[in-house]
Amino acid sequence: MATRTDAPTRREQILKEAARLFAERGFHGVGVDEIGAAVGISGPGLYRHFAGKDAMLAELLVGISDSLLTGAKRRLEEADGGAPEAVLDSLIEGHIDFALDDRPLITLHDRELDRLRDSDRKLVRQLQRQYVELWVGVVRELYPELAEPAARSAVHSVFGLLNSTPHLTRPGSLPGRAGTAELLHRMARGAFAAAGAS
Repeated sequence: MATRTDAPTRREQILKEAARLFAERGFHGVGVDEIGAAVGISGPGLYRHFAGKDAMLAELLVGISDSLLTGAKRRLEEADGGAPEAVLDSLIEGHIDFALDDRPLITLHDRELDRLRDSDRKLVRQLQRQYVELWVGVVRELYPELAEPAARSAVHSVFGLLNSTPHLTRPGSLPGRAGTAELLHRMARGAFAAAGAS
């Protein structure tokens, strides 16, 4: 999603517009025809790509959870036993990219997760738990005196901080992407340092 550099496929275009529209007006407030119009195809034409809106929602929410986990695993592999501080910085940077570039998906997750089928919702939760545990391992390596439950709470708290970006939508409320990313990074590291100091 945010890490792709080549041109998006039609399927990806549909998902991006569906995420934006669902986040703006809610899942039930958007029709298939509106999603189609946003990408320049007829509403019925969407059915060549997706079985319906439910399938789009599932792919969006399962997809972003899978993407975050895959990205975090890649960052750990690239670190290859590097300093825990650098590894944590890399994880924070990856999550900040998501938080700034895929804000509609954060809103969508908060509002619409319960609309998924049980199997899809369970898969999202499973992927999210794995993602959290990767972070917990790195945080505890950097702050070895921090107990596992406290480290897990700190990780969830930092996610809450980073995922607050959809609420910063007033014009001028963000100091530009680079400035916002730097601010979020400092705040995340400060939160972990405070948890480790206790």
